[in-house]
Amino acid sequence: MTTLHDDRTEALVQEFRQRFGAAPHYVSRGPGRVNLIGEHTDYNDGFVLPVALKRDVRFVLRPRADRQVRLYSMEFGESGAFDLDALRFVPDQLWLNYIQGMAQSLEQEGIRLTGIDAVLGGNVPRASGLSSSAALEIAAAHAFLAAAGQNDVLSGPRIAQLAQRAENHFVGVNCGIMDQFISQLGRENHALLIDCRSLEYTLVPMPEDAALVIGNTRASRSLASSAYNERRSECEQGVALLQPALPGIRALRDVTSAQLEANRALLPDNVYRRCRHVVSENERVLRTVDALQAGNLAEVGRLMDASHVSLRDDYLVSSTALDAMVDAMHRADGCLGARLTGAGFGGCAVALVKPGREQAVADAIFEHYPKATSIWPEVYMTKAADGAAVEALHLV
Repeated sequence: MTTLHDDRTEALVQEFRQRFGAAPHYVSRGPGRVNLIGEHTDYNDGFVLPVALKRDVRFVLRPRADRQVRLYSMEFGESGAFDLDALRFVPDQLWLNYIQGMAQSLEQEGIRLTGIDAVLGGNVPRASGLSSSAALEIAAAHAFLAAAGQNDVLSGPRIAQLAQRAENHFVGVNCGIMDQFISQLGRENHALLIDCRSLEYTLVPMPEDAALVIGNTRASRSLASSAYNERRSECEQGVALLQPALPGIRALRDVTSAQLEANRALLPDNVYRRCRHVVSENERVLRTVDALQAGNLAEVGRLMDASHVSLRDDYLVSSTALDAMVDAMHRADGCLGARLTGAGFGGCAVALVKPGREQAVADAIFEHYPKATSIWPEVYMTKAADGAAVEALHLV
């Protein structure tokens, strides 16, 4: 189990003592995530297979006797405050809105919160597709619940749903459920298969020596928002055009590759290609689960490669930078497979790596990626980590 009593927590504790003149009572954690496979399937009622990262957002906190929340963000180097009885969106402190939204969502669930003093900090890279926002929401949820003495009143899936509601309704970002689910429910050396229609989930063991190398392209994701909406519309159009021939379908989740090919003539070419990615990606997710359960990492890598090709050629959400990152990863002996992860157009790619070859893959990224893009990347090595946690600190 991931321990929260380490140097990072100690740095937050020291900052808390300086700012609030006493020791914090609790530390909470919400990890970031990387999606192993299953991209753009979530809004098509499909399957995803993320893992939680060892990188996380943490709060050290002390309950207050009133309804005031006083915060200091180490990451942003600024203070923020709000009243639990007067929540309002703050345009110039976006990080604060995720925390306010989480407080609102918990109170809408009937949980009476108390104020807190807290220092927070994280090492999940922002705007990189590793879900720093969900990590912040989940860490905040456990901070508020611990302070209110309500740690055990909500199930893990419900906490994830409330965090999604906070982001959708208070922050105004129309995210799916995957990021919050894996941040809350991840487990060390496991991936999490999530059915985005039913919200049923299954922990899928990963071999303990299976390592992941994440390459951050540090490239602009300026096209991601408009393209996301366009792709979503094309998928909905595909379902509408297929329904006369396949009257039982509600989403692309319900369509098999054989059915799609048999009815290809019903679809414009661009819509067919978007549907082909989603339908085949759902099938790849389930085959990846089978391969992991069989300990066949070579097959997992092959499926990750196929996913990237599909995202690049059929869904058209890759980019020069992402393709260069995946190519650089493959130049190292020991890279079993690599693909873009997240919405695309920038952000990160993830590689599945043979044990002991993580540094070789990182070296290949640093050697080849800058030559192709003139951008210096960031590289993170990780294994599947535990999800959210909260611990008492027992400090004097």
